[in-house]
Amino acid sequence: MDTSTIITLALGAALAGFVQGLSGFAFSLVAMSVWAWTLDPKLAAVMAVFGGLTGQSIAALTVRRGFDLARLWPFLLGGLAGIPVGVLLLPLVDANLFKLGLGILLVTWCPIMLFAPHLPPVRAGGRLADGAIGLIGGIMGGFGGFTGVLPTLWCSLRRMDKDVQRSIVQNFNLTMIAATMLGYVLAGNVTRPMWPAFAIVAPAMLIPSLLGGRLYIGLSEQAFRRIVLSLLTLSGVALLASSLPRLLGA
Repeated sequence: MDTSTIITLALGAALAGFVQGLSGFAFSLVAMSVWAWTLDPKLAAVMAVFGGLTGQSIAALTVRRGFDLARLWPFLLGGLAGIPVGVLLLPLVDANLFKLGLGILLVTWCPIMLFAPHLPPVRAGGRLADGAIGLIGGIMGGFGGFTGVLPTLWCSLRRMDKDVQRSIVQNFNLTMIAATMLGYVLAGNVTRPMWPAFAIVAPAMLIPSLLGGRLYIGLSEQAFRRIVLSLLTLSGVALLASSLPRLLGA
């Protein structure tokens, strides 16, 4: 592994670790925005899942915000059902069209919520709607590793307070990413040449994740909401930037 690869891995892991520690999601989106330019896609995908799993495990120990199973279980059941569907869809759906659609959703709706904070919260649907969001999140995880994007947006639409939202998204992501990582291992996607990369990503993200978690604890409800919606908007921009050139050039 050459020096430029080591630096790229460490930089992407550090940035993504801080953002995930602060917001409770977005490791894959941030890390891939750094790694996608130079790393092999298979290595980047495995490291994104591994980094997300490591960060969520750290957060589970250091940023505990309860474990409300009554709120969480619809998301988990839907997500676990969705992951294999996403894996099956992976070879059938154009990845760039998927990213385009998700990007349009995020860059359209999140700024509306950001600049119109007095929109009424979504109350309808109950646990059935939560399960459906978990299902789509699981499909998106199996398809592209974006487990936390839609559940985070949904919790924001429901106007959950920051600790409740953090608890749901954090535990949902931890479960979905662990299932995805297990699937990678069983499918043989984790190979021996990748082992040195694990030893780079884990320590590089450790301190930034802890710093992000410390910063989260001091955030007000309004500041947390703004950060989450801004990150979702930037995620949408990144998805559009990665998909549009390829679609237009096809």
